[in-house]
Amino acid sequence: MGVVEEAHNAKILGSGQQVIVLAHGFGTDQSVWKHLVPHLVDEYTVILYDNMGAGTTNPDYFDFSRYSTLEGFAYDLLAILEELHVESCIFVGHSVSGMVGVIASISRPDLFSKIVMLSASPRYLNDVDYYGGFEQEDLDQLFEAMQNNYKAWCSGFAPLAVGGDMDSVAVQEFSRTLFNMRPDIALSVAQTIFHSDMRAILHMVTVPCHILQSMKDLAVPVVASEHLHQNLGGESIVEVMSSDGHLPQLSSPDIVIPVLLKHIRFNIAA
Repeated sequence: MGVVEEAHNAKILGSGQQVIVLAHGFGTDQSVWKHLVPHLVDEYTVILYDNMGAGTTNPDYFDFSRYSTLEGFAYDLLAILEELHVESCIFVGHSVSGMVGVIASISRPDLFSKIVMLSASPRYLNDVDYYGGFEQEDLDQLFEAMQNNYKAWCSGFAPLAVGGDMDSVAVQEFSRTLFNMRPDIALSVAQTIFHSDMRAILHMVTVPCHILQSMKDLAVPVVASEHLHQNLGGESIVEVMSSDGHLPQLSSPDIVIPVLLKHIRFNIAA
């Protein structure tokens, strides 16, 4: 096993000709794809990995300056693809990983036949003529709460992010993976994500993008998906699902898995 592979807990499942890479978002790890993977392994080669900083990775490998921008995560993705000799993949990125895939695809479009992004946003902060869903004051309060008492913050944030029932399995699962992160690393990653702004590079993307999101998502308003659709340089398509929350593949698999499979299997009609 290669160094990069091992550091990111990369797993290769199935043996199809076409490769699918599944990348998780903030506060989770590759287990967030557990409802999707069984539907893919008979047809595809599936690569799963953990983002550096996830609770399942070695915190000693987390370089605070490298991961102060999303480019650090994009370089990791490209390194994983290189080490695993992937020549082309369908990339499925949840939350921040949707944008990580976009960044990686700009420098190496040959590696991505398409990007399927779930609950992704080009910018979380509101701006003139742009609605991201958050004011700076909201973010300052969020970061302060994370610093003051990380465990208490996790317990409060998990049900808000997942949506639906406080006692649901999905909320418990997200609470677990969120709490597995080292608090200082979680804060650093959250700051990187919430302060990111990818709007200026969207026109450079040439790979087809399938943009999927919940009707109601605390972190990503539907207009953020629309902004992606209008501004991506290549072909794109948006589907807003009747699911609730930021981790719908975990909380509403009955709705979301069929939609994900449809967008993985079918290309945007020319």
